Amino acid sequence: MLLIVLALNALLFAMLGIGGLAADSSALIANALDNASDAAVYLISFLAVGRALAWKQGAARFSGVMLLIFAAGVLIDAGRRWWFGTEPIGWTMMGLAVVAAVINLVCFELIRRQHSEDVNMKAAETFSFNDFAANGGILVAGALVLWLDQAWPDLLVGVMVAAIALKGGVQILRDARKSRLTKEGEVK
Repeated sequence: MLLIVLALNALLFAMLGIGGLAADSSALIANALDNASDAAVYLISFLAVGRALAWKQGAARFSGVMLLIFAAGVLIDAGRRWWFGTEPIGWTMMGLAVVAAVINLVCFELIRRQHSEDVNMKAAETFSFNDFAANGGILVAGALVLWLDQAWPDLLVGVMVAAIALKGGVQILRDARKSRLTKEGEVK
């Protein structure tokens, strides 16, 4: 299951990255980078299956840190685009957001069906839900870009995607810490 979700996220990274560059969209590029970090984390989570709890906790911490780094990069890119200007293409944003939302919903359902309390599976579920939420924001931003003929909705959603990633990264780090503390409490 993790390999399927990993492949779908790698596909989304390529699709959204190319589309984001073509559409000059901060939100699509942010979503593409998010999917790239998700794919890397799914690979790490896959490698963590069957390993010791300490290894799984380390993988989850890495996942959380990856999301925090991603959030910082997106914020820097949004600031650059605000400062130098951008002209996103609303129709491309909306079309790719719908396709990505469907794929992310499939990923979310695949992960949820596992009913796992593993910290890495919880991280994977967080990633998929965040991606699905971000797709809704991109859809709205694309419509606003078309309607208002302004770039700020795209930049705003790019920043919101970063905020979602920031929240997800902090939550994953908390879950990893809680998992470690729970295990330490059982050992004592």
